[in-house]
Amino acid sequence: MLDMRIILSGLWVATMLTFLWGDVLGSISGYTEPGKLGERVYEATHVIWVAIAAFMMSPIVMIVLNLTLNHRAIRWANIIVAVFWIIFNLSSLSGYPAYNKFLLIVSIVFNVMIVWYAWKWVI
Repeated sequence: MLDMRIILSGLWVATMLTFLWGDVLGSISGYTEPGKLGERVYEATHVIWVAIAAFMMSPIVMIVLNLTLNHRAIRWANIIVAVFWIIFNLSSLSGYPAYNKFLLIVSIVFNVMIVWYAWKWVI
């Protein structure tokens, strides 16, 4: 069996790519418009874009942390960050086109798997 760090890192890669694919499809379909977040028009300040960038970096950071932190710390970091993403994505399901809802459900499944593997990880 693969090392749990590799499994968890792979699940974070899958989560990140699912988010990315949703953004790509949003751009291609015309659903996403520059300067709009959801249904609201926001003034695109640097603070907003830095906050969004930091928020979306969490799957990438989790990949690195899975490969570098000690077992106990990364176990709890995986559980906490994945539960956060599950709650965030569940709250985001309404108001999106079908393809985006599908991808959100896929990312929720990946995050549930992360919580499950991290919880069952024998240290």
